[in-house]
Amino acid sequence: MAASHKTIELDAQAALIHTMVLVAAAEGSMSDAELEMMGRLVQSLPIFSSFETGRIIAIGQECAAMLERDDGLEIAISAIANALPSRLRETAYTLACDVAAADGDVVASELSLLEFIRDRLEIDRLTAAAIERAAQARFRHA
Repeated sequence: MAASHKTIELDAQAALIHTMVLVAAAEGSMSDAELEMMGRLVQSLPIFSSFETGRIIAIGQECAAMLERDDGLEIAISAIANALPSRLRETAYTLACDVAAADGDVVASELSLLEFIRDRLEIDRLTAAAIERAAQARFRHA
């Protein structure tokens, strides 16, 4: 019997935040560097210029609660993919890579999740490689 997936509807900004939360939570907990990166991205990027910053905690909690379900990752990724127009899918992947790189150590669980996100958002490999390389360059330590 197939598992039934509850449909979650997100707006594009919430979908971008969900993407960042998924990556930050991939290791089982969110580092301070990842949380700070998410806050900086939401405060500084044009895509979030009309975003009510007070919503970020509720959106993060909603995503975290979703991930506690057996099928939570699948529901979250489906909701993200459904919410994002094609022009924002690369933005979502970029934000995911930035959050993964923020603490200086991209671990196997984050790499696997990035690959899953890339595939579900239909980001081609060349574009994904360029985004990943740019994130590595931005967060490289001296």
